[in-house]
Amino acid sequence: MSIDANARRWLSDLSFGRVRYDEQMSRHTSFCVGGPAEAFVEPKTSDELSALVAGLAERKIPYQVVGGGTNLIVTDAGISGVVICLKPCMSEILIENTSDFQARVTVMAGTSLRLLCSHVIRRGLKGMNFALGIPGTVGGAIRMNAGTALGWISDVLESITVLYPSGLQETIGGNALCFSYRKLLLPRLTCGESLLQQTIIVSGSFSLVRTSSKDMKQEAREILRNRKRRQPAMSPSAGCIFKNPVVGKTAGELIDLCGLKGLKIGGAEVSEKHANFIVNTGSAVAADILSLMDSVRKTVFERFNVNLEQEVIVIGN
Repeated sequence: MSIDANARRWLSDLSFGRVRYDEQMSRHTSFCVGGPAEAFVEPKTSDELSALVAGLAERKIPYQVVGGGTNLIVTDAGISGVVICLKPCMSEILIENTSDFQARVTVMAGTSLRLLCSHVIRRGLKGMNFALGIPGTVGGAIRMNAGTALGWISDVLESITVLYPSGLQETIGGNALCFSYRKLLLPRLTCGESLLQQTIIVSGSFSLVRTSSKDMKQEAREILRNRKRRQPAMSPSAGCIFKNPVVGKTAGELIDLCGLKGLKIGGAEVSEKHANFIVNTGSAVAADILSLMDSVRKTVFERFNVNLEQEVIVIGN
């Protein structure tokens, strides 16, 4: 255990008693799997979040940040330290006109992508429709450079604001960010802070173009219709499990050609609808999903000499 009695009292005082111990992470992931978090905190304000992060760093207590838990597998052994859920204190959207044709949309990291997309569509702001149907929060989407064949977060991101373990916040312009496929690398800036995994994305600002809300809504309906047709929506999953290779066939095509649709380990199954999805049929634990991922990866490598790289994030003990 990394949280002693003194730290527990401090956490309780800071969060006004809202901290939960041994919280099952299966309640907070789209896969519906995962063991207990030693402590689970949902800060209610940005100031509370800053104080929490600084206090954890000072006490050398490890922490993990989660948003929607949609691209995440938590191991069955759970997570030591503190899990911070951003959604309660970081779900705001601010729109500023930058010209007659453009607007800057600043979004807190805990805001769901679904809410952001519907919000800008209603206001006739173009640029985010590619994200329709992608689950999760804005912070996670920035971290993973979420996107589809229609576009990427990096295409419209103007800047981000980050929170360092010391409690200091800093805004980083888009031209200083290094995006690649499903990845964001943060630069080391003049503030001298170490940009570790524990650096938290607080918000992102997006540059969007004004257009017809009616046309946007029609386009949105078509995008969502196509996603529903191609992807499993009724069973718990974490979206695409593997990244697509740089060249050649997609991960889903390779898995399908291996005849792996419907392959099961425990309660985990390779989706019959989309081979790059693993679904929880109702009784899966994290070990089932991880074992199935290993089996799929091994089979694809043996047949095609392609080493699939996982897209989902795995955390835990």
